[in-house]
Amino acid sequence: MGRIISIIISSILVFFGVLFLWGAFSPDGSPAWIVIGIITIAVAALIIWFGTRKKATTTTETQNVTLKIDLPGNVSLDSMKCKSCGGSLSAENVKMVAGAPLVTCPFCHTQYQLTEDPKW
Repeated sequence: MGRIISIIISSILVFFGVLFLWGAFSPDGSPAWIVIGIITIAVAALIIWFGTRKKATTTTETQNVTLKIDLPGNVSLDSMKCKSCGGSLSAENVKMVAGAPLVTCPFCHTQYQLTEDPKW
């Protein structure tokens, strides 16, 4: 809200500053109007600068994400074997990559996606 108000006030000041500069060069103008116009535009620039700068945040928040993998109902992690070499797999070998469970074999380094058979 303060940002919008500062832009509106600055726009009005710039408008009048330009009018003072323009009027200074008219036959009825005064050389002092140049100074007034420059000061008015400078004040508008300061208001825009102070009104639109971002406030520094000193608090750092950490966000913990817990990811739960829903394996098929009849899968036991104690009996999981690698499809390539038949090596024994544990829960540490299953990671979520791009929203899908990916298994990495610690023995042959084969990576494949876990597929879920229908539960019916």
